[in-house]
Amino acid sequence: MKRIGKRTLAFDSKPALLGYASAVGEKEGQGPLHEFFDMVSDDDLMGEKTWELAESKLQKTAIDLAVQKSGLQKSDLDLILAGDLLNQCISSALASSESGVPFLGLYGACSTMAEGLALGACLVEGGAADRLLAAASSHFCSAERQYRFPLAYGGQRTPTAQWTATAAGAAVLGGGKGDLRITHALFGRQVDLGVKDANNMGAAMAPSAYDTISTLLTELGAEPRDFDQIVTGDLGHVGADILVTLFRENDGIDLTPVYSDCGSLLYGSDQDPHAGASGCGCSACVLCGPLLRDMQAGKYKRLVFAGTGALMSPVSVQQGQTIAGVCHAVVLERG
Repeated sequence: MKRIGKRTLAFDSKPALLGYASAVGEKEGQGPLHEFFDMVSDDDLMGEKTWELAESKLQKTAIDLAVQKSGLQKSDLDLILAGDLLNQCISSALASSESGVPFLGLYGACSTMAEGLALGACLVEGGAADRLLAAASSHFCSAERQYRFPLAYGGQRTPTAQWTATAAGAAVLGGGKGDLRITHALFGRQVDLGVKDANNMGAAMAPSAYDTISTLLTELGAEPRDFDQIVTGDLGHVGADILVTLFRENDGIDLTPVYSDCGSLLYGSDQDPHAGASGCGCSACVLCGPLLRDMQAGKYKRLVFAGTGALMSPVSVQQGQTIAGVCHAVVLERG
């Protein structure tokens, strides 16, 4: 492993994605990406008694499918790195509690999947693990209960609000052969421009996405056109527009030919997602669904996956604290 510039890490062995899978809820399965998901549930409770247990089961399903597709057993894993939006990452903890695999709980808000892949690549590259799994999940109902109001309250959503995805994604990383590989990673720093509105997370996260992606391009000596896709997750419509504006006004760069956002891709306009999708499971299921499948099929050869997160809690918002954004990025290459 070597460092390029101050923050970009280059992996000599290029850890491989050995298997990946996505599992989503009913609303997500009705969206434009429905054909790319490994499992679509028609019951958002997943047969469980609570929304939190349902989210845990959703993540466990994605983990089981990813391990199965990798041709491995859970016992072959050295680590599971997973996170979600709930207090103490309880859904992720429950999803892996019976696996017998050492567990590292992560919290990067909606950037958790990118954080897990970046950390996982470092651990594989450094020899701390031969094979590991990164996963993330979210659930609309569990997130609403924690961050806003019980569903029965029927609270109004502002136009800038995003819809928390009921979804999960998981990917197995390891050394050896593989078509899809992680070649670089960049861990994001917190960027806080004073946004306090918890219903406008796109505005809170967009500056951190700009900081991470612009740093990555600079340190690699690259331009946006050097990649087939630069994908954020999940700024939604509002945050994506801000990111494009920041690149145009600060750098004179038009990001739009190669840019897309997981929060803008997951739902159709007829599904009333307001500003788009959010939640740890949003970028996780879009990456482990259509993005990696398209790479596997040869549609993309080089892709930047930049997960974005709004670092807040219900208490910090109630106390009037500002919301810092963070963005972690990995570069994925085929072949």
